[in-house]
Amino acid sequence: MLINKASYWLLVLVVGSALCFGIYKLWAHFMCAHNSVHPTGIYGNSMEKTLAIVKPDAVKAGHSGSIIKHIETAGFHIAGMKKIQLTQAQAEQFYAVHKARPFFGELVQFMISGPVVVMALAKHDAIVAWRTLMGATNPAQADAGTIRKLYGTSVGENATHGSDAPETAAQEVSFFFAGSDLL
Repeated sequence: MLINKASYWLLVLVVGSALCFGIYKLWAHFMCAHNSVHPTGIYGNSMEKTLAIVKPDAVKAGHSGSIIKHIETAGFHIAGMKKIQLTQAQAEQFYAVHKARPFFGELVQFMISGPVVVMALAKHDAIVAWRTLMGATNPAQADAGTIRKLYGTSVGENATHGSDAPETAAQEVSFFFAGSDLL
């Protein structure tokens, strides 16, 4: 009789485990298919990556956490994140594409005026999705509910930065993160 009870409970354990694993696999498939959080927290190479920066104005105003919450609520995976203080050389190198523009010096000074939060974001169509979530460069023209409408104060101090194309996204992400730094 003892062997039969042990066999019964072993069978219950095996069937229960298989059922739980099947439910987990269905959940994982559903969540990934609907652009939500991957069950392991790690996205494959099929997910587009983009760079997001919470600029000094938003960090100083204490909006970093709220902006990160918007990012996560929108279904982005934060593959890498760090809070840093840019040096003048780093800011000049990062924004070198704008060097000939009249606002370059002011932009560099603003970006070194305080800490920033840099993030590598991953999601299907991450670049477009992040730029949509940020809103228009001018907060006054940004759609209601966008990050720049909520937290930006001017064209120059508009709370966030985002890559504008796949090539710049790859460049910008690698500027702040080594491949091994990204989850």
